[in-house]
Amino acid sequence: RLRLHDGKLIKDRRFHLRTYPNCFVAKELTDWLVEHKEAPDRESAIRLMQKLMDHYIIHHVCDEHSDYKDAKLLYRFRKDDGTFPLSKDVKVFLRGQSLYDKLVSVEESILKVREENSVKYQRTFLGSEMVDWLIQEGEVENRQEAVELGRALLEHGIIQHVSNRHHFFDSDILYHFWINFRRRRRLTELLSENPARALSESPDSPFCLRKLNPEPGNTSFLSVQTNKEIKVVSAVRRSSITSLSGNSNAYFSAPPTLVLPPVAECNPKSVLKRPVTTEELLSPGAPYVKKTLTIVGDAVGWGFVVRGGRPCHIQAVDPGGPAAAAGMKVCQFVFSVNGVYVLHLDYQTISSLIMTGPRTLVMEVMEGIE
Repeated sequence: RLRLHDGKLIKDRRFHLRTYPNCFVAKELTDWLVEHKEAPDRESAIRLMQKLMDHYIIHHVCDEHSDYKDAKLLYRFRKDDGTFPLSKDVKVFLRGQSLYDKLVSVEESILKVREENSVKYQRTFLGSEMVDWLIQEGEVENRQEAVELGRALLEHGIIQHVSNRHHFFDSDILYHFWINFRRRRRLTELLSENPARALSESPDSPFCLRKLNPEPGNTSFLSVQTNKEIKVVSAVRRSSITSLSGNSNAYFSAPPTLVLPPVAECNPKSVLKRPVTTEELLSPGAPYVKKTLTIVGDAVGWGFVVRGGRPCHIQAVDPGGPAAAAGMKVCQFVFSVNGVYVLHLDYQTISSLIMTGPRTLVMEVMEGIE
C-alpha cells in the first residue's frame, strides 16, 4: 500500500463527476504487480488481489463488486478510508507486532537463542522475563494484566511454548515468538498458504460418526444431542459442510450449507446453548473442570465429532464407540490433544493433529460443572 502511494498509483480520481480519494485502477495495479515481479502473471495478480478483498484489506470504492476485476474499476485500501475492521484478532496481532519491534530494537533484549531438550529455539524468553519487561516498559500495570496479554498473544499464534505444551504463565517456562515480524514477505506467499484443510473422508475419520449398520445401502449415522436422545440422520460427508473455523461464534451466525445434493442436514446446529470464549473457560473460578480422556481407536474410528473453533467443542458422541467408553460427552471443550494445547485452534487443525497422531488418543477436555 505504501509503495503504491509512493508510485502515485493511489491518488484521488474523478469518475462520473465525483471525486474518489486515495484509490487505484484495478487494471493499472495488475500491470504494476506483474511489472514489479510481485506476481508472475496477470492471473496470479488477480488471485492475489482477490485474497486482499476476501480479508477486507481492499474493496471497490462503491462496494458494487465483491470480486476483483482486471478492468478500469476503482478500488481502495480500507486503511485509506477508515473502513478497515479493527477486530479483536487484528488488535492482538498489531499489539504483538509492536511488542516484537520494541523487543528486537533494544540492547540486552530478553529475546535470545536458547536450548531446551537439545533443541535450539530462536527469539525465546521466559514467561517471568516477559512479565517483568511488560511492567517495566509500562505496557501493562501489573503482573495479572501481563499474563492476560501473554495468553492473548499465545491464543492468537504470535507466541508459543517452545514445545507447544503449556499456556502462558508467569514462571520460568520457555516461550518464543512464533511469528518473525521482521522477515520480509512477498505477496505471492499468499498463494502458497495452505487452504482450509478438508476433513478426511476415510472410513476411520474421527470426525465421521460410526455407522449403525454397516450393510450396503445403509447410510445412517448415530448422533447424540444434549438431551441424550438418540436420533438417526442421513449421512453427509463432514467435509461438505462449510468451514466454521476461526470464529468462536461460528454456530451462531449463518447456518452451514451443503455442497453435495442434500438429503438431510447432519448436525448442522451447535449443541451449545450459547457461545463460550476461551477467556471465559480459563478465567479464575470459572465453573469448568478439566478431565483427561484416553481413547483407543478401533477399526471404525474414535466415535466423536468436533466442531467450532477457539475453543472447539464436542458436537456428538457415538454411545457405542471408544470415546463414549472413555467418558467423552457432548458440549465438552477440547483443551489439548496428545499434549498439544489447542484452545486457540479451529476444528480442522485439531482434526489434522488427531489424524496424524497415534491410535491411542489422549485428550484433555473442559466440562461445565452442573
